Amino acid sequence: MKACVLASGSKGNSTYYETNKLKFLVDIGPSCAYIERTLRSIGVEPKDVDMIFLTHTHVDHVNGLRVFLKKYHPKVYFTEKMHRELTIDVDDFYYIDGEIIIEDLSVVPIKTSHDVAEALGYVFSSDGSSAVHITDTGYINVKNFKKLKGKNLYIFESNHDVRMLREGKYPYHLQQRILSDRGHLSNKDSSYYLSEFITEETSKIVLIHLSEENNTPSLALDTLLETLNKKNVKVPEIEVAKQKERTELMEV
Repeated sequence: MKACVLASGSKGNSTYYETNKLKFLVDIGPSCAYIERTLRSIGVEPKDVDMIFLTHTHVDHVNGLRVFLKKYHPKVYFTEKMHRELTIDVDDFYYIDGEIIIEDLSVVPIKTSHDVAEALGYVFSSDGSSAVHITDTGYINVKNFKKLKGKNLYIFESNHDVRMLREGKYPYHLQQRILSDRGHLSNKDSSYYLSEFITEETSKIVLIHLSEENNTPSLALDTLLETLNKKNVKVPEIEVAKQKERTELMEV
């Protein structure tokens, strides 16, 4: 399995995945033009994208969807509640309601907690490789820990530093939203969850959806490393994704 975070942050989120038989995106928050350009930079033609999985319907995750669908017609995978929230006409879609198999891809949806009607994370598996994609959630239910444990790649939200958020310019009500169970994972919470999930099978972590106002890449990375070191856990590669710069195309 291959993966590349195309964009990550409050201005737009999208990640590309590839198996031997399929090419797909998780979310498409940047413009269609940005997605086209960035996909081509890793040797992928936009017309070859088979499908798009949505985590939820906030604009920074769906902004480029309308134009991309009109031009390339991939199938969209989401829940019925997401569909009702979406203000975009989607002709070719599939409602996710439990694990699904699509050719050589297994998809296990993970219920997340965000201030929308419904939100999902995903565990993707193909030919012995596995990836977890979790973003935009205030917490992760302990009942999902077993499903999330021991995967090869974690593309995982580390949105904010609590102190920066508390001392920053955001109004109190927005701070409370972000810190709530329907908000975003802090660096500390993200690091705790990752320390519970990763095993010797894990080869890479990519931290995503960092706040430009309430976080820094060094804070997110240092918090994770400190937590992993306390538990004597090692991961070969850790990367922090950026807003307008893709990662390398990773293979696991």
